[in-house]
Amino acid sequence: MRSRIVHRTALSAVVSVIVLAGVSLPARAQDAQQEQADPNKEKKKQKQAEREQARQEQKKEKQEQRQQQVQQKQERQQDQQKQRQEQRQRQAQNQQERQQQLEQQRQQQRQAQVEQQQQRQQRLQQEQEQRQRDRQARDQQQARRAQAQQAQQAQQAQQAQQAQQAQQAQQAQQAQQAQQAQQAQRAQRRAEESQRQQQVLEQQQQNRQQEVQRDQAQFRNQQRLPEARQRVLIEQQRQRSERYSQQLVQEERLAQQRAAQLQTQRRLAQYRYQQRYLERLRQQQQEIGNWQSYDYDRDPYFYSAPTYRYSYGGRWYDTNQYGVDYLRQAVNNGYEEGFYAGQADREDRWTRGSYRDSYGYQDANYGYNGRYIDQSQYNYYFREGFRRGYEDGFNSRYRYGRSQGGRYELLAQVLSGIVRLRSLR
Repeated sequence: MRSRIVHRTALSAVVSVIVLAGVSLPARAQDAQQEQADPNKEKKKQKQAEREQARQEQKKEKQEQRQQQVQQKQERQQDQQKQRQEQRQRQAQNQQERQQQLEQQRQQQRQAQVEQQQQRQQRLQQEQEQRQRDRQARDQQQARRAQAQQAQQAQQAQQAQQAQQAQQAQQAQQAQQAQQAQQAQRAQRRAEESQRQQQVLEQQQQNRQQEVQRDQAQFRNQQRLPEARQRVLIEQQRQRSERYSQQLVQEERLAQQRAAQLQTQRRLAQYRYQQRYLERLRQQQQEIGNWQSYDYDRDPYFYSAPTYRYSYGGRWYDTNQYGVDYLRQAVNNGYEEGFYAGQADREDRWTRGSYRDSYGYQDANYGYNGRYIDQSQYNYYFREGFRRGYEDGFNSRYRYGRSQGGRYELLAQVLSGIVRLRSLR
């Protein structure tokens, strides 16, 4: 590489000298002609020649400097190439060493895996051998036990035959004694039952007399409302009953449409629940149809003074114990109906709806007879219970209520949180 660079620099220097010579020859010819024509200009020519030589020397120096720079650059490039080659060689060596190390590590890992597999196989073989030994020991024990059981069974069979013979003799005697004892027990039971019946009848009579006395005492001790207030309440009650009796006819039409929709959706359990709900509404309609002949004068709600206040719609309303019981009944009716509706949706695996889609929640009139409170208030408390009952029935749990006597009702603390009361005494 260096020899080639030297030849190239020499050739470039020769070429430059030739070029300069070619340029200077015409100039010298012109100068000779001028000297012949004008001999006085020799000094000027000498000066020009000196200048020309100085220029040529400067050019040569510059050329030499350039050549030196080129050589230096070439040497630098060569040094850089050598360094790069050395770096590449080092990198290649490093990579080879790394690969060798990785190969060694992989071989070590493979050897370790092979050793682990061998150890596992040895363990499995040992476990299998131990299991076989355990099975053989168990089989031997079972065989010994079977032999011992056979011997015991033979002895027991002999003893059983002897015992049977003895028992047969005793049973004959016991049968006679049992017949006599049964006859005596029957006579005693008959006498005891007759005495119990007499005691129950006497207790029932006493309870009835006590209830009558209590009712009479409560009736005397109750603070009665004025007659004018009683007439206002009775008139409001008649209007409520009349409106609700007319509304029941419309509700049944809507329920039939709803039933057809459930059949198209193949919600059979929810359809059966709605049919039961409608049947109860029909029975309720028959009872409410007699609202005109209802004896309001004998209903203690209409002449008893208010003793509580309850909250509804941001307002407080006065009522007595009979009204409070009716509010609680509305919430419990809603909880029970909601529980049945939730169970039906769970059986149908219906997860696209909620308690609001149920006809019982939309109607919210089951158990309402048009008395004591407005229909809107009954609907509100019924739906509060329905929502909680639906969640318990759908999730098959008892978070808000319980099963009591074949019915579903709310817990006392949940009920008191829904029906918020204030005592007036």
